[in-house]
Amino acid sequence: MRQTKLHLTDEDRELIESYRAKGLHHAREVNRAHVLSALDRGIPETQIMAVLGVGRTVIWRTRAAYLEGGAEFALHDVPRPGKPRQYDTDVEAKISALACSTPPPGASRWTIALLEQAAREQPGIGPISRETVRRLLKKTASSRGAS
Repeated sequence: MRQTKLHLTDEDRELIESYRAKGLHHAREVNRAHVLSALDRGIPETQIMAVLGVGRTVIWRTRAAYLEGGAEFALHDVPRPGKPRQYDTDVEAKISALACSTPPPGASRWTIALLEQAAREQPGIGPISRETVRRLLKKTASSRGAS
């Protein structure tokens, strides 16, 4: 199998050796550093796969990422966008304030169902599910911590 040569710059070699030798790094980053170092030394892909326990695509993608953007780009994962938040902090604050207020007439305390109904009536919140209200309250309660 033909293997593309990879030559690291001196700065990149130092960075990769620091990832391999010391510090707290993610396992993926350390594995990628090992792959780049092995490719720089001319070790065959089959041997890298056997020793590191990685697939051929890991080696190919690591090499391609290094050639595209350098060592930092090859070592780190690209941030993933994730799902956008449906309700912003204003909605969370409104629901928290509602839960801290006095319950409606005829109720001795707030329930999740009552909070859901009251939240739907608030301007700027709109349709919101009972589970979302519960999750938002749980998040704000756990962020306060024990004092």
